[in-house]
Amino acid sequence: MNALPLLLSLFLSAAPTPSARTLNTEGFRLYQAGQYTEALEKFRAATRANPRMALAHYNVAATLGVLRQKGKICEEEAYRETILQYLKRSVELDKRRLARAKEDPDLDVIRDTVGWQLLLGRSLQRTSDLPDILQKVTWSILPAGVMSPRLSLTFSASGRVVLKTAEVDTTSEKGGLLRREEQGTYTLTGRTVRLTFPKREPLQGTLTERGALELGTLGTFVDNPPECDA
Repeated sequence: MNALPLLLSLFLSAAPTPSARTLNTEGFRLYQAGQYTEALEKFRAATRANPRMALAHYNVAATLGVLRQKGKICEEEAYRETILQYLKRSVELDKRRLARAKEDPDLDVIRDTVGWQLLLGRSLQRTSDLPDILQKVTWSILPAGVMSPRLSLTFSASGRVVLKTAEVDTTSEKGGLLRREEQGTYTLTGRTVRLTFPKREPLQGTLTERGALELGTLGTFVDNPPECDA
């Protein structure tokens, strides 16, 4: 029996698995070259090789942020919730990562989420933090169907609220979106939010401890509505 093939097989099977550090370095080079999908694969492999490597988790979050900015949300699963999960884990492993995250433009896509506010130290359980959370988050409802309107709410520190609506233009053959904007005012007392718009009945709702804005007939608004079909 020729032992050479057996020895070669054993040698190949014993080839060392790349370390997390090596995988992260390879990912960083791909990132610098603008090969973000390939970089993401390396960074994710680094987190699997060493689940306690804060930098690798951070790099996954940042690269997903870049892919999201480039509009590759569904194909790369660059959801804001996923970005926040990796970033949160990175900060848990190394508190210094938060300082970097505050300055990183790759992570601008998550600034208006509840999750980012929580990372900054705010809490949904502290009523004194609720004004900041309400004002710094973009609250949205995505349509239940193609023809349903998309709604979003933004709140300012001056007591102003803006309701934006986008819905399919059924009068156009091109099927574009009709957009309109309503300006109103609001008050926040404890968890109770009251909205007033010139052409609507007054609305009252609640900013819940789970981070949802429940506004009765207008609906329940969240910071991370579903974005892609299952």
